[in-house]
Amino acid sequence: MDDSQPRFLDDVTVELVRHSASDTDVLWAARVSTAGEQSLEEINKDPERSRGLINYLMRDRHGSPFEHNSMTFFIRAPIFVFREFHRHRVGWSYNEESGRYRELQPDFYVPGRERRLVQEGRPGKYVFVEGTDEQHKLVTEAMEDSYRQSYAAYQEMLEAGVAREVARAVLPVGLFSSMYATCNARSLMHFLSLRTKSEQAKVPSFPQREIEMVAEKMEAVWAGLMPLTHAAFVANGRVAP
Repeated sequence: MDDSQPRFLDDVTVELVRHSASDTDVLWAARVSTAGEQSLEEINKDPERSRGLINYLMRDRHGSPFEHNSMTFFIRAPIFVFREFHRHRVGWSYNEESGRYRELQPDFYVPGRERRLVQEGRPGKYVFVEGTDEQHKLVTEAMEDSYRQSYAAYQEMLEAGVAREVARAVLPVGLFSSMYATCNARSLMHFLSLRTKSEQAKVPSFPQREIEMVAEKMEAVWAGLMPLTHAAFVANGRVAP
């Protein structure tokens, strides 16, 4: 395929790059308050025996023991997703690819057929419902035509010697970008509480579907790393401690 021809994608990429994260990290961090140096003994113990402590910390919102871990994700998603993502600043670190220093690749977001298109209701009480075949056709064709035109203009300027940082201004927020995002379990739980919609949540959230797609994949990875902490998060209404 010609690398200059736009590609139209309907999914996001989330990959765990590296981590230092386990349920045990919560336990030794919590027990230092009462056991001092003896809390180091928790490092080699089975965290399952302390499931109750993890649930207590989550329930009573003793949050700092959930910060002594780290996860770094590689994320590839539309720019408009990253603009929402970067609102999460406490406990997060980001590095994103730069349109000043590299030629941006022609990967663009077009919603899949399962993406609900029509918003009904007022802010705070709205829902999204299925679009018609005609609406889906319109969205797909309009987006693809716009992407082709904007990327052709971008390429034309680059070929004429215009700087990348200037030429990129014609590109839309549906363009895919890449970043590394590093967080701890506490900051991730806060992100998930706002960027996923769940019947188990004590506080309702209304995330945009595309950032929810990223959040769901991050949560699945984290649940595998820290299953007891994740279970306590869900059992206590998906509220970050």
